[in-house]
Amino acid sequence: MTNRRSGRMDRINGEIRRELSEILREEVKDPRVDIRLVSVLKAETTRDLKYCKVYISVLGDEAMKEEVRTALKSAAGFIRRELASRLNLRNTPELKFVMDDSIEYGIHIDQMLRKIAAELPPEDEEPDGTAASPEAEDAE
Repeated sequence: MTNRRSGRMDRINGEIRRELSEILREEVKDPRVDIRLVSVLKAETTRDLKYCKVYISVLGDEAMKEEVRTALKSAAGFIRRELASRLNLRNTPELKFVMDDSIEYGIHIDQMLRKIAAELPPEDEEPDGTAASPEAEDAE
């Protein structure tokens, strides 16, 4: 029975995430919520469907993240009402928006790896900067 319930919750969380993305894209008219820079990454709903943590990612500086957080908090009632009209659930959960920096962290790690790769000499060069001769490779 546990697997069935967790499967049901996974489906509900996925549906909430999809609907929230669509609501933010089409219904929320607040200019602080630029959908090109805001992504809904995950939704975690409690088993009783009373509360839902919505993990969002905002590409931008800290001031922009704070603006988006404020805008979403003020629009939470409207978003919840829209969600209730789109989903057939016994209870529509109260939404809590949580910032998730994993995408920005991934971009940062990628930039660091690219920088390290650019600093490394190419494989066909010796550490002193001279090109490796094919005869020397064959001798090894």
